[in-house]
Amino acid sequence: MPILLFLIDTSASMNQRTYLGTTFLDIAKGAVEIFMKLRARDPASRGDRYMLVTFDDPPYGVKAGWKENHATFMSELKNLQASGMTTLGHALRAAFDLLNLNRLVSGIDNYGQGRNPFFLEPSVIITITDGNKLTHTSGVAEELHLPLNSPLPGSELTKEPFRWDQRLFALVLRLPGVSVPDSEHLGSVPTDESAITQMCEVTGGRSYCVRTQRMLNQCLESLVQKVLSGVVIHFEKSGPDPPVIGEGHPQPWHSCHKLIYVRPNPKTGVPVGHWPIPESFWPDQNSPTLPPRSAHPLVRFSCIDCEPMVIDKLPFDKYELEPSPLTQFILERKSPHMCWQVFVNCNGKHSDSAHPFGYLKASTTLTCVNLFVMPYNYPVLLPLLDDLFKVHKLKPNLKWRQAFEMYMKSMSPYFLLPLKKALRMMGAPNLISDNMDCGLSYSVISYLKKLSQQAKIESDRLIVSVGKKPPQETGIKVKNHSSALSLAHRRDFKQLLQGITGEVPLRLIDMNFKEFAGFQIALLNKDLKPQAYRNAYDIPRRNLLDQVTRMRSNLLRTTQKLIRGQDDDSLHSIPVGQMGNYQEYLKMMPSPLREIDPDQPKRLHTFGNPFKQDKKGMMIDEADEFVTGPQNKKRGNTGDLNSGTALKRRRSMSPLLRRPQTPPIITNHVLSKGPTGTQGQQGIIKPIPLHKDYETIFRLLEEVKGPVTVQRYFIHHAIKEAAR
Repeated sequence: MPILLFLIDTSASMNQRTYLGTTFLDIAKGAVEIFMKLRARDPASRGDRYMLVTFDDPPYGVKAGWKENHATFMSELKNLQASGMTTLGHALRAAFDLLNLNRLVSGIDNYGQGRNPFFLEPSVIITITDGNKLTHTSGVAEELHLPLNSPLPGSELTKEPFRWDQRLFALVLRLPGVSVPDSEHLGSVPTDESAITQMCEVTGGRSYCVRTQRMLNQCLESLVQKVLSGVVIHFEKSGPDPPVIGEGHPQPWHSCHKLIYVRPNPKTGVPVGHWPIPESFWPDQNSPTLPPRSAHPLVRFSCIDCEPMVIDKLPFDKYELEPSPLTQFILERKSPHMCWQVFVNCNGKHSDSAHPFGYLKASTTLTCVNLFVMPYNYPVLLPLLDDLFKVHKLKPNLKWRQAFEMYMKSMSPYFLLPLKKALRMMGAPNLISDNMDCGLSYSVISYLKKLSQQAKIESDRLIVSVGKKPPQETGIKVKNHSSALSLAHRRDFKQLLQGITGEVPLRLIDMNFKEFAGFQIALLNKDLKPQAYRNAYDIPRRNLLDQVTRMRSNLLRTTQKLIRGQDDDSLHSIPVGQMGNYQEYLKMMPSPLREIDPDQPKRLHTFGNPFKQDKKGMMIDEADEFVTGPQNKKRGNTGDLNSGTALKRRRSMSPLLRRPQTPPIITNHVLSKGPTGTQGQQGIIKPIPLHKDYETIFRLLEEVKGPVTVQRYFIHHAIKEAAR
């Protein structure tokens, strides 16, 4: 799963405008979006993880990390603002620490146990900056320096702040402020001459000097092709040069940092390998600590031609090299059947011993160069295994066992486990005992476990701090360069004030107008709405003449429809991005008064319907829920209990909200007789005498409301009947 970390320069110099009319920061935001669209064309981009880091002071520089989703990433990218200094070194260190946060917890670096290329977390850091001078609080720096101290536990185990699967690329924006001629340079984009270029080359990446929008698009397409799964290795020539074929090669093929591609398994999507690259030291069980390793292993190659060695069923790892002067030199020799052995210095038991662990070989079609990783000291092991299967038939004699024991003593203990797995695959599982030792002391193992726990705590702390906004500064304190008191703290302040007003002669010798001890310069508060009619400093310089015209018309206006000191245009103006933000408007409103009656149902604050009530707070009288009789009158149909339309469920209003009405109608008796009683009850539903068949009524009501409600219903009317 590739990790794509964007490091955006948010210094104040990114506000300068280009010939396109947009600022450098706008171009950087657009470049990120274009890159994501180009990357989305690849089906492998589904597992990409995007991170965003800026030049803000830690821990506020990390805008999107391990837990943030794509929506958060885009929102933080959109809201970036350029204000600050060009603290590139601290920002790079924060980016590397963010990537290395979980490596000790997962054990991907495998310290002291060899370097496994198939244990990787491929990461690409894309820095977008304007390439200006590196500024910080103490001054201007000419060179790029990364802080040596890191809060990340275990950072002392690696000399560099980066790892071998992390590459740095830089887009240095050099777009001019005037229009560019039509005949712009096309072709390969040159590297930039800024301080970040050397850092990019050390990690296996490069920088791009971007002068036009077309060059920027070309660089983004190139960067999409750089998102590959692999690790960077430092290859260096050892021994004499090979015989020269044709013309000489001025290219630096003797030493180069290049990537080897680690292809994932097509079925599982996870890289699979067998053999590690040896460490540059012999693991001592008596050593209490581990020596720090380099981020890129130094692999030396000998230019002596050798024949490649391989036997049946013995696993090996094959990695393709990135095109480089070294691969070009090997391919031009046109010898696909010869190879150059590779080894790591000081990886044997004795400091002067260095045995090969693989070889460099051109492909049969002479299109690429591959690195074959074999068992350690394979020229000795392979003949022994060949004799074991072909001569001894898996029944070795004493001489063979002694030779095999001597071989195992000459290699590092961390090769025993992969060798045992390989022998099991070949059909000889019992050659190596199960009581194997990893070669690390108990103190080193305990130290690594402790580091893993500390890294987990630091990871949780950093994840929580992601997305926090820096505290808003109230003002900038003015530094006092002298020990003299300010004018306000002097004892003779009144005399000085009288001298300023002209009441007494002014003594200029005792006054220092350039010192303002304890004085603060106020900062612009973007939350406050500018008042152009009350504060002259809220008027932009380009709008001064227009504002004078508005103020003149506002002053001489005869109508009193609007308040003086307000503009007709700006009275109801609001930015488009804030339209519809009703919640923020509610926060600024004063708190409402309490209700007179606390039992009254609360009204919901719903946008568009302020009269909506909360029905959960209403009281319901179960006894009055049923009113027998037809609710909706139909033509020619009065209905009764047996018709099915007589029982109508109705929720009654709260007694507090109900208007005074006539007493409720009792359905088991008639209140009045004769025509006068019926004429007085015209607005009320006509009562219906109770049916004699109580069992039928009970059954109907129980099906609707249950037996408890039915009992309360009849008890209610029985009490009314008794009172009558």
